Amino acid sequence: MNGTVTVRPLPVGTSAMGKVEKQSAHFFGVTISEEQAHSGIVVRATSVAQSKFKLLFFEQEINGGYGLALQEDSQKTGKVTSAGMYFLHFQVYRMDSTVNALAMAKDPEAAFFKRLEGLQPCEVSTLKPGTHIFAVYGDNFFKPASYTIEAMCAKSYEDTTERLKEIEAKILEKRNDLRQFETEYRKALAQFQEATARYTQEKEVVDDMLRERDDIHSSFTTERTITSSLGAGSSSSRYPVEQNKTESPENGNIDSRDKSSKKKWFNLNLNRSDKRA
Repeated sequence: MNGTVTVRPLPVGTSAMGKVEKQSAHFFGVTISEEQAHSGIVVRATSVAQSKFKLLFFEQEINGGYGLALQEDSQKTGKVTSAGMYFLHFQVYRMDSTVNALAMAKDPEAAFFKRLEGLQPCEVSTLKPGTHIFAVYGDNFFKPASYTIEAMCAKSYEDTTERLKEIEAKILEKRNDLRQFETEYRKALAQFQEATARYTQEKEVVDDMLRERDDIHSSFTTERTITSSLGAGSSSSRYPVEQNKTESPENGNIDSRDKSSKKKWFNLNLNRSDKRA
């Protein structure tokens, strides 16, 4: 940028709204005093329509032009998309979402552990007194990107600034913890998978053993022996011994003897009566 663009003034403590076409940019000049520079400056852009855009920051070069120094892609935060730059005299970080996207593509489970790896330190953390150029770049595919850009002095947000400093430190500490925890998790996961595989195997073995035990118990029966002795053409019965007992020739002889003895006893009585007569 060599000064041929239109730069709209954006005083500290104010905001501006607009719509920017795709691959076009609206430029804003933020003039800060020495006191404001010492307290810190925040410039943020949001889109209620969830438009995609880039927030740009330019630094003046020796030849009088401006060169791109910082770039923040809009991210979905709640019900809006937003991007911000924080010049607060301590190291702040921006989130590079492409790092996590690559991790999810390779291993969705590993995306959690790589989630904080996208934190990248911002190259500029302070601003000097004077006028600084910012821009909102349209990054929508088909329609203009609607936005609201605002510039603020951190002096009015001292508590918020301190909270940001604390949470940045906690997130960095947590990133280191996750790196160590990932190793522990992978080891525990491997052990768990080995245990579940053995569980499945042991369950099958126990089921087979109990099934075999039931088959052995079922082998203790008379029905199978008698049925096999009768031959393939004979019909099996629940009480084969009792039925065969009534049908045996030996039993038939016993009945014949009983009938014969009764007959002889009857004849004997008749003969005796005849003789007396």
